[in-house]
Amino acid sequence: MAVWKERDRLTPGEARRIALAAQGFGGRQPAAVALRHLRSTFGSIGLLQMDSVNVLVRSHYLPMFSRLGPYAHDLLDRHAYRGKRRGLFEYWGHEASLLPLELQPLMRWRMARAERGEGLYKSLARFGRERQPYLAEVLAELRDRGPLGASELSMAGESRGAWWGWSDGKIAMEWLFWAGIVTTATRRNFERVYDLTERVLPPAIVDIPTPPEADAQRELMRISACAMGVATERDLRDYFRLDVADARARLAELVEAGDLLPVTVSGWKHQAYLHKDARLPGRVKAQALLSPFDSLVWERDRTERLFGFRYRLEFYTPQEKRQYGYYVLPFLLGDRLVARVDAKADRAAHTLRVHAAHAETGQDHRKVAGPLAEELHRMARWLGLDRVEAGGDGDLAGALRHELSARRDAPAGSAA
Repeated sequence: MAVWKERDRLTPGEARRIALAAQGFGGRQPAAVALRHLRSTFGSIGLLQMDSVNVLVRSHYLPMFSRLGPYAHDLLDRHAYRGKRRGLFEYWGHEASLLPLELQPLMRWRMARAERGEGLYKSLARFGRERQPYLAEVLAELRDRGPLGASELSMAGESRGAWWGWSDGKIAMEWLFWAGIVTTATRRNFERVYDLTERVLPPAIVDIPTPPEADAQRELMRISACAMGVATERDLRDYFRLDVADARARLAELVEAGDLLPVTVSGWKHQAYLHKDARLPGRVKAQALLSPFDSLVWERDRTERLFGFRYRLEFYTPQEKRQYGYYVLPFLLGDRLVARVDAKADRAAHTLRVHAAHAETGQDHRKVAGPLAEELHRMARWLGLDRVEAGGDGDLAGALRHELSARRDAPAGSAA
């Protein structure tokens, strides 16, 4: 453990290793992942961001694989949705997120603001103001019939152009979700199934007194600081998407209390803050493919500061204008992001397809290809796919094909 009170400056490498350790990278992966390992990882990262893109696998499944190795998908599903024994809930944390149940009282200030029309999309806030009788009808039907998907409402209405083609019923459900009045009971093919919050969450959580706004925000900032190790004010408020004024007030309180220590990180333009219990390992032995929405990389400016890795999503970029591909995973090796991989699960062909693989400038593609091939095979097995096939141009793509071919040709039991 570093004696932080004697330090006021960090090198970029130290900041990088602190951040990776805080995010749960570099430890020994369990031989068999159990629920306690998921809980421990949530203790490190605080929440999982969700996303509907399913080119490879739903995004919220990937961070656990990146940190723990292969695990049963239904382990996370059961932890999220298994009735009164659930350990997670869905809400707006860092975008749509899965969060540990104990954080639900810390989000109630945001729910209360949303009910007042604050902090949510203008169109949704207007709907909440103008359609209160309709919202009451939807809530009454859910109370009588629930749990329900939005399409199951008798008064769902027709889908329309605004709000991604949402019907009035879906918009109403989402307003009620923002306000914390309903929550996700389960998912069907990734569609939310809603029910009253008090019927979904355990009484032990529902009955916890709602903390004052400042106390809740301060705790969320503390969780953010633990999850990042060292961060700027903007990093800290972005983790749970706090307002600027709220975050700055809570930051000052955490510094005054000694929970956060102001430090300078060489090369960073802005003041950094170090969590008092942050770990600085001498070395990080990590090897992982990362979701585009992994909490290690979801804040793109921070990713560039920590790793010199400029990362942008290209989902909605026309194909001819994409630089790296459609669904690009950063590849973490040691304490560096050394490559990026455009991957797709071709389930019909039982194949993990790598459309392109690009090594970062200064990285030796020959040293990257072997660990990358190993990680791709692990991912393929975890996804229930039989093989990995790589295409694309460039040195890393060629070296990766060579490594994959060598592994296919190796005798059974070989370490190749």
